[in-house]
Amino acid sequence: SLKSALIPWMAGIPKRTGWRGEMRFFLLNDIRLLIKKKYPLMIERFIALGVENNETLPAIERLITLGVQNNLTLPDPLPRPHLEVNPENVAESRDRYHLTSKAPVLALCPGAEFGEAKRWPANSYATVAQHKINEGWQVWLFGSKNDHAVAEEIRTRLSPDARETCINLAGKTSLADAVDLMSAADAVVSNDSGLMHIAAALGRPLVVIYGSSSPDFTPPLSDHVKILRTGIECSPCFQRECPLGHLKCLKELPASWVLDGLAQLKVRQV
Repeated sequence: SLKSALIPWMAGIPKRTGWRGEMRFFLLNDIRLLIKKKYPLMIERFIALGVENNETLPAIERLITLGVQNNLTLPDPLPRPHLEVNPENVAESRDRYHLTSKAPVLALCPGAEFGEAKRWPANSYATVAQHKINEGWQVWLFGSKNDHAVAEEIRTRLSPDARETCINLAGKTSLADAVDLMSAADAVVSNDSGLMHIAAALGRPLVVIYGSSSPDFTPPLSDHVKILRTGIECSPCFQRECPLGHLKCLKELPASWVLDGLAQLKVRQV
């Protein structure tokens, strides 16, 4: 974004590397021209910015020619994010939010800051939650304060007894607490969101639902993952809201697929 380039320019950072675009031309002095086909994954695009430019052109000529940087060599394999937690912090977080360890935990992440076109419907999440609670699991709902309402909607769709073992943590935890508590989950179901990437970095068994976005661009970087998408003709559109107004890429993905995905991951059985 323009803002992300403006801050280091105002701070006087001597070398400011970035991709061309977003009106950042005069704020950067190491401008890279993004070849999207060469770097299809977002992680590749970030890593490429961290690789030293092998070209020897003077800075002013790089500004004029916008060197394509064909000589950049990325690490192979790409590094994967990895989060470690302190067990004492996990225990303290459990106590702080009055969470029991007597039943396996299914973490649900129903939010997505990008927009509605990345959010699997609340009733579908509720179906998965009810099924796992019937099997003896407990459910923890994660998200920001903006996700509190949809998390509460999921709870209200459960049977009265099931609501007792479904805890809405959305908007109540700090990010650090969310990471600690997520590490205690036996399985996670998530939209394509920041919490999805946290769950992947924690190595949790993870089912991810894609709607308007694509795992070919922002996949969870973990081996213990089941990716689900309907693959209808108009997806991925990468729009915040469905341009056709039907949200079929999410509404037509049944809860049974998610339950089957959890079974395929061989998550802990009660």
